[in-house]
Amino acid sequence: MSPFSALSPSMVVRIKAGLFAGTVIATGSLLPHMAHTARAADLDALEEQIAHIQAEQRALQKALVSVQQQIAAHRATHGGEQGSGHHLGHNATSTLHAVRDDAELEEPREEEPGLAMPAHAHAMAMNHHHATGPDAQPIFSGVHDAPDVESVVGHRAEDVVARLADNNVGAHGRETVGAQAAGALGDHGVFRLGPVTLILGGFLDAAAVEENRHTATGTFNYWQDIPYRNESRYHTDNFEGSARYSRLSLMARGNVDAHSTISGFFEMDFGAGAATTDAYESNSYAFRMRQAYLAYDNSDLDFHFLAGQAWSMLTPGRIGITPRQESLPETIESSMLAGQTWARQLQFRFVKDFLQHRLWAGLSIENSATLYDTTGFTDNSGAVTLPNGKVATISTNGTGLTNPAPFSNEIAPDVIGKIAWDPHWGHYEVEGILHFPHDRVATLGSGHNNTSIAGGGGGSMILPVVPHKVELRMAGLAGVGIGRYGSVLLPDATLNAQGEPAPLPSIQATGGIVAHPNPLLDVYGFFGYQAAGRRYFSAGGSAYGYGNPAYNNAGCAIELSDASTCTGNTRSVMEATAGAWYRFFKGHYGTMEAGVQLAYSRRSAWTGQGGAPDTSLSEVFMDFRYLPFQ
Repeated sequence: MSPFSALSPSMVVRIKAGLFAGTVIATGSLLPHMAHTARAADLDALEEQIAHIQAEQRALQKALVSVQQQIAAHRATHGGEQGSGHHLGHNATSTLHAVRDDAELEEPREEEPGLAMPAHAHAMAMNHHHATGPDAQPIFSGVHDAPDVESVVGHRAEDVVARLADNNVGAHGRETVGAQAAGALGDHGVFRLGPVTLILGGFLDAAAVEENRHTATGTFNYWQDIPYRNESRYHTDNFEGSARYSRLSLMARGNVDAHSTISGFFEMDFGAGAATTDAYESNSYAFRMRQAYLAYDNSDLDFHFLAGQAWSMLTPGRIGITPRQESLPETIESSMLAGQTWARQLQFRFVKDFLQHRLWAGLSIENSATLYDTTGFTDNSGAVTLPNGKVATISTNGTGLTNPAPFSNEIAPDVIGKIAWDPHWGHYEVEGILHFPHDRVATLGSGHNNTSIAGGGGGSMILPVVPHKVELRMAGLAGVGIGRYGSVLLPDATLNAQGEPAPLPSIQATGGIVAHPNPLLDVYGFFGYQAAGRRYFSAGGSAYGYGNPAYNNAGCAIELSDASTCTGNTRSVMEATAGAWYRFFKGHYGTMEAGVQLAYSRRSAWTGQGGAPDTSLSEVFMDFRYLPFQ
């Protein structure tokens, strides 16, 4: 029997009309949005509309249940007496309007950038697009199971980025190679473990390079090893391929309260060499840590804290000062680009944002590691003999669980400050760094310590020439004693005649354009440059320091000449590169993409006796990647 059979015909018409009208009106408000491309702003509007429709549907459902209950009560009390239908209809209609009024009061408010929508609406939206959409969420079983979280990190896998102020640059697309390099998470591998959400990321990678010089560095360019003509490997081509840069990441996240979230992030690959690495047979590269950090975010205080190994805060970003949103080139080469500013190292980062997440200020205390050049000196594992017979200790080889590479003598961490601005068009940053090279000079029975002050400043910008389609990127850093923060790894310092650290002037810059013609294709072109100044002296007829014009470069153009006739301290390195990525499979099984890149690099040396040698490197990179969680 129909639940409406006990009602008067007029009451039935009113209830059915209300149900129909409510659904049509709510649905009609959604239709104009269907005509738009699914951009990030449109998706937010659609989510709000969906939540509104679902709230209306719940209200109508409550009204229907109330009517059914009143029908049952009426039958039990009056036994189906005539004339009571009108009274029941009035009560049911009042109930319907009352519930609809409550639903309107609960209608999702327009969100501030960076804040999650109300929990009841958010939970419904999450159930709508879980696992495949750009805002994938862990699914909650019901409205009351969803924590009412307003933190800027909310429920999303990619935390703050989706709901920050719209700068027409936007967050890294999950599938873009820039995001993959920065540590993007997936939207398929999302699990709940009690109150903690686990999110998987990473990819399987098969990359190769064909180059006109034998550098023996694979897809990781070490530009200072590009040979001059005096080496036979200058005259030979080289091919090398590997899967060692395949990557795996995991994030654990929990909501502390309505405004704060804690999270931990791990990212690993196989980029490290090991004693068992055998390029002729097993190619057994070692598992290594790329990133491992914890983070705390509080939207009530607009405060963010990070501790652990992550991309240095000097690395250019895309939105605010946000981990995993570093602006990294889409290149296949693992060293990214000559002149690119970056490091991954231990840090304690404190960030505050203002003006609804448009203005950000950050301070980061980061691990220091001075990169010395000791050309002309006798260097015995970091103990450098000076012309006056004293010994300057600048580093020592690692022991115990560390490898035998030198670890520099440091007195203090690097101090880095950054301000980021996200107006309605573009992303802009200014930054500065202080660094403190330190050593000890001693002779038999006595000695003294030396500390220099180094540092510099720079900035970056992303200009959305065609929003979300074409963007122009520029970044640069200049100062003294900061060469290691560039991809070329030019030295930070050398020593003066007294053995004190002598920081080297340094400059690095990149520029490029990135286009996304369609969701399957990314095209890019970049230019990068990095240069180091010189500090030198001569004593007792010998030359010391970096870039000394008395150094012998006469044999740099003669194959198999003595190495002492080609000092060749690097003055500058430039690179021009272009490439593209194409995603040819995409679905619930993940994403498969292929990339190709052409690169040309040139290394120039400081002038010495016999001239200023230079050399070049031309490369073709190829790559296939499978992203199971994208």
